[in-house]
Amino acid sequence: MRPADPVAWPGEATSAASFSFDVDAESVVLAELPAAASRMSVMSHQAYGPLTGLPRLLRILERHGVRSTFFVPGYTAHRHPDAIRSIVDAGHEIAHHGYLHEPLIDVDPRAEAEILDRGLEALETVAGVRPAGYRAPMWELTYASPRLLADRGFLYDSSLMDADVPYELAAGDAEDAASIVEIPVHWGLDDWEQYCFLPGISGSGLIESPAKAVELWRAEFEALRKDGGCFVLTSHPFLSGRPGRAAALEEFVEYVASLPDVWLAPLGDIARHIRGLGLRPRHLPRP
Repeated sequence: MRPADPVAWPGEATSAASFSFDVDAESVVLAELPAAASRMSVMSHQAYGPLTGLPRLLRILERHGVRSTFFVPGYTAHRHPDAIRSIVDAGHEIAHHGYLHEPLIDVDPRAEAEILDRGLEALETVAGVRPAGYRAPMWELTYASPRLLADRGFLYDSSLMDADVPYELAAGDAEDAASIVEIPVHWGLDDWEQYCFLPGISGSGLIESPAKAVELWRAEFEALRKDGGCFVLTSHPFLSGRPGRAAALEEFVEYVASLPDVWLAPLGDIARHIRGLGLRPRHLPRP
């Protein structure tokens, strides 16, 4: 094992940033608790994302000329096809996020492959796209995932947390194994921990203020910017699409977009840049 190599960014940029969105909607709850389908209020809380939060977030991104990556479970595409097509129509990237946001802990490779294929079929049918990127539900990548993704032609994943810059992740143990680009994330750069509360399902009941959430994210952004890293924020339309939170997020987006030393781009563009650097793949062996 070795640390990730430093990355040279395009043009005069000395760091990179991306605002990504997980359009989980109802799937994230149904995967863990199918009986929640009978809880109309809970389902409406999740449906707020594609129905109300997503259009607001798309307007914010358009106002500031920012292109983003939206990770979409196949079930969300099937249940909310017009919302997902609106993302494509706005010029943003669609990426894979499971079918029913299935947790992959203890899932065998064959079952994981079936989930991947089902999600691919849904996104192709509904949105007309073959995604280049993947994010494991709950960021729980398995040791089989890199090979399964490489075999299906994925360019990148964004689920791991061991570096501050993207790198090439070996999709096997052999030195000549194929690789996928890994774009790291972190729990501290996720709006779920700040905002999510669903009685009996998720959260402690403490819902943070948007000012506190953005303060945390901006501190991490400034440190990564100074270190030449890659800042990736993960937001959910059913959470950050709420008016006060969206307003705070917009101020942050506007600030990041104004910085000439930061390359602000969708994750697919970042992954293609990394692939073009010819980095030596890293191996992350199972303990």
